Amino acid sequence: MIAHRTIEAVWRIEQPRLTARLARILRDVGLAEEIAQDAFVLALERWPRDGIPRNPAAWLTEVARNRALDRLRRTTMIDGKHRELAIDLTELEREMPDFEAALDRNIDDDLLRLIFTACHPVLPAEQRAALVLRLLGGLSTPEIARAFLVPEATAAQRIVRAKRTLRDAGIRFETPRAEELRDRVSAVLEVVYLIFNEGYVATTGPDWLRPDLCAEALRLGRSLAALLPDEPEVRGLVALMEFNTSRFAARTGKAGDPILLLDQDRGRWDWSLIRGGLDGLNRAMALTSAPGPYLLQAMIAACHARAVTAEDTDWIAISAYYQALALAAPSPIVELNRAVAAGMAFGPAQGLAIVEALKDEPRLKDSHLLPTVCGDFLEKLGHQAQARAAFRQAAQLTGNDRERALLLARAGD
Repeated sequence: MIAHRTIEAVWRIEQPRLTARLARILRDVGLAEEIAQDAFVLALERWPRDGIPRNPAAWLTEVARNRALDRLRRTTMIDGKHRELAIDLTELEREMPDFEAALDRNIDDDLLRLIFTACHPVLPAEQRAALVLRLLGGLSTPEIARAFLVPEATAAQRIVRAKRTLRDAGIRFETPRAEELRDRVSAVLEVVYLIFNEGYVATTGPDWLRPDLCAEALRLGRSLAALLPDEPEVRGLVALMEFNTSRFAARTGKAGDPILLLDQDRGRWDWSLIRGGLDGLNRAMALTSAPGPYLLQAMIAACHARAVTAEDTDWIAISAYYQALALAAPSPIVELNRAVAAGMAFGPAQGLAIVEALKDEPRLKDSHLLPTVCGDFLEKLGHQAQARAAFRQAAQLTGNDRERALLLARAGD
């Protein structure tokens, strides 16, 4: 049992590194992942019997190296691929004798290449998210299926299709050039935030909150910040996730029912995470004079974090930040949040006016968010019957059981 727990811990840490190094040499992310997994399967067989090696990472590297060499030697390459790999095969044989040195050599560069490859824009967002959780999070297919509440077959299909698409499209295993870096970083951050948001408010299922998924996204974000310390948006996203994670203990009641932000017991917030978020936010703001979308969202979250009570919240500042966010990254969801902030800062009538302008927005047609916000403003304005109808409509649209119960309760009230 101890050996299995050790293997699992080593897997979480070393699997991305091992896959990244193999992918650089093999030029095939799918093959690299397969060989890395073979090494861990062998560890599961031998370590409980023979004991944990003194240097588990070096042991895994040696096994993966031998498996890669065997695979390349016995596979009949076509279309000149064997000749193309000849130099890398020699490199693979040459660079492994000093395992510890080889493990550390260019590892940051290799991890960056793996992150950017897994988040390549050629892949749909759901495939990127599944591949990132597999390659960088070390999650199994059943774990990824549970993370997004989809059948295992669906999760497996997303991963297989992602690797096939990367291979067939001839995507190079490389860090983007300077002129492409900003757009590709945005794609990476989008995937990490997608994973976090799915945990923060689950789209479907019985649970309001998925802390395991949020923790995985935060871990990925911190790893990315260590690799790209001078990217303000990376630091901004990590700060944003830390602020939001700090509220977990206060976001649900004993029965798992949701507690909205303004009703939370702020004494249950994790102030160590808040301090970390504020420190990261300050570092990010020192790197740029033009905050991007994630940094602006972190600034909004910081306003909530600094408020000792809900009444102390600086809604005027939040409203201004949402106005800037609407210019930096316009979207219906940003407009909806801007409406909430404006309603809190300047009165529900002003917020409702912004919401009314969104009623014909096709991207919100099947979302419960628009009628939820509309119902909140109508209730504050004293239009009880209309508010009740809005909350009932929102309850019909949400896929989350806890959220549906909350909306129906608000309709009943």
